[in-house]
Amino acid sequence: MTDDTLRTEYPFTLPRGYVDQSGAIHRQGVMRLATARDEITPQSDARVRGNPAYLTVLLLERTVIALGDLPEVNGYVIENLFASDLAFLQDLYKRVNQQGTTEAAVACPECSHEFAVDLSGDAPGEC
Repeated sequence: MTDDTLRTEYPFTLPRGYVDQSGAIHRQGVMRLATARDEITPQSDARVRGNPAYLTVLLLERTVIALGDLPEVNGYVIENLFASDLAFLQDLYKRVNQQGTTEAAVACPECSHEFAVDLSGDAPGEC
């Protein structure tokens, strides 16, 4: 029996976490699949035309739908992530939108046992 349900939301755990103005750290979040509109609309944004690297901020602002206890995830939140967390989310975005999964096939360097590791965070692999 196969599961034909389309997975559209992917929970994740940031490596460091977003630190809000009160000092609270927000690490747990959810990213949804991007739509064509998510990828097209930012192309006409003046900030992207002025600095193409800003496309990342707008894509993540649109697709990260939850982060900790924050009421919303906006451009300010994405702009103020630590660089390692931004890189993590960029990789997650590529994985879920191009490959449809947050898992990667790996092999134990000691016993060569092959297994999948969930790269979205806090999911340890085991032999």
